[in-house]
Amino acid sequence: METSYSQRLILTYALCLNEARTDASEPPSTNLEDYDALEAATYLACYITFRAIKDTGRSPADERVENFDMLAVYQAYAMLAYTYLTLPLGEEGIEPDYQAAAVTIARSLFAELENEELAEIIESGNHKYQLIGDAEVEHWMNYRQDIEKVLMAFVIAATDEEAPFDKEELVPMLGALLSMLCEAFASE
Repeated sequence: METSYSQRLILTYALCLNEARTDASEPPSTNLEDYDALEAATYLACYITFRAIKDTGRSPADERVENFDMLAVYQAYAMLAYTYLTLPLGEEGIEPDYQAAAVTIARSLFAELENEELAEIIESGNHKYQLIGDAEVEHWMNYRQDIEKVLMAFVIAATDEEAPFDKEELVPMLGALLSMLCEAFASE
């Protein structure tokens, strides 16, 4: 039986949830029907963004003070991840909820911030996300293609034992893509 993309996405989510759990916490359900594909995509967008931030050695806590707008770049990156993780779900009749995802992502990535700061990050992140999505310049088109390829490879690596690479091997690529985005908006 062929595994659907939503099943792969949910399995990746469950595997990442299991990785993130502490020894004292209950393991996640092994029944994939207990999970929602959009919830999985939202979680994975946060997970991937967090891992990319960590891989690049960046510090959102320091940037909150020194360069607050960089938090909006992380938000935009997470929304790009959400977009490309949910794009194939359209073939299964599952439509993403970008507004709900943006709020959940901001609250997850920046849990310690006040609502006013979160609203500013979401608004600025959405603006950056829109600029990247609308850009017709070749380097932005290549960037969108690259992030889509790496994200799909991440899902495949997590769910296919015969994949030629491990999902952990893709984290530096995700970090490099985040760095490129940070550099592009730092020079703004």
